Amino acid sequence: MKQINTDVLIIGAGPVGLFSVFQLGQLGMKSCVVDCLPKAGGQCSELYPEKPIYDIPAYPVTTGNELVENLKNQIKPFNSEFLLNQRVDQVNHQNNKFISETSSGNKVSSKCIFIAAGSGAFGPNKPPLENIEEFENTSILYNVSKKNIFVEKTIAIAGGGDSAVDWAIELSSITKKIYFIHRREKLRAAPNSVKKLKELSNEKNIEMIIPYQIDSIQGRNGKIETLTVKNLSNEAKRLEVDYFLPFFGLSTKLGPISEWGLEIEKKILRVNQTNCQTSKKGIYGIGDICSYPGKLKLILTGFAEAAAASHHCYNLVFPDKPLHFEYSTTKGINTSN
Repeated sequence: MKQINTDVLIIGAGPVGLFSVFQLGQLGMKSCVVDCLPKAGGQCSELYPEKPIYDIPAYPVTTGNELVENLKNQIKPFNSEFLLNQRVDQVNHQNNKFISETSSGNKVSSKCIFIAAGSGAFGPNKPPLENIEEFENTSILYNVSKKNIFVEKTIAIAGGGDSAVDWAIELSSITKKIYFIHRREKLRAAPNSVKKLKELSNEKNIEMIIPYQIDSIQGRNGKIETLTVKNLSNEAKRLEVDYFLPFFGLSTKLGPISEWGLEIEKKILRVNQTNCQTSKKGIYGIGDICSYPGKLKLILTGFAEAAAASHHCYNLVFPDKPLHFEYSTTKGINTSN
């Protein structure tokens, strides 16, 4: 067990949490990062490590893994302490400091807390199939960590959102065939992506199985042999596939955060838009876990929120030390802390 004294405790080691280390470090503040996953990266690393990301400034395209690795390299000068594979269970306020205890028994004393926990603890929404556990992590996958396993394979992708559509487009160049399954004609993904998917289904190896739903799985020893799908008229089709990728979104929960007395609406922290402070002084919400009028759930929005929260908390960490704003092009990298 450790007793750590720091300026800011960051809960969440996803991209926004990692960038917070940089922003705080540039202002001379020390940080400690806690995450319930065994490695830094959050959903980027766990759910779409190889999925292309197109809206990070200055990167025409990158992946979840590449983004996380670059962020980790960027924060190396600040020597932030990481407590992984554990969650923050308790937070108490004593003598103008927050005393936080993790599920592993570690205690962190900090002047402020950044909650950058994405959507909270998360897991995939699974199709309601009796024998699904038999095939999970072998031929049923809820995320893509290695694209090369799909080379010249026949796969089924189910779902109507961005993940389903984007992966169908991305994997169409290496697979033998893709069955795209959705229960209704209308897809919820970005219009440009839907347009591209439909174009590919006319000229490539994507077959649209719409409107159908998964009815059952057949196979043995963890390997799928066929999927049975049915439409609203109960007409069935059997699809011979090697892999099944269901993308039905995430099941999320705030966990212990919901018990800390913060203002919460629909499992999201309400924050002050100008500085991302929650209803409790010294506790900030940044990234997907926070909400305010006009909020956009984008990684780049979370980066901006990390910067705003870092500048605002400076006066709480150093009440007698004025902050003189400087651009990084003038200041360089602050390694004094």
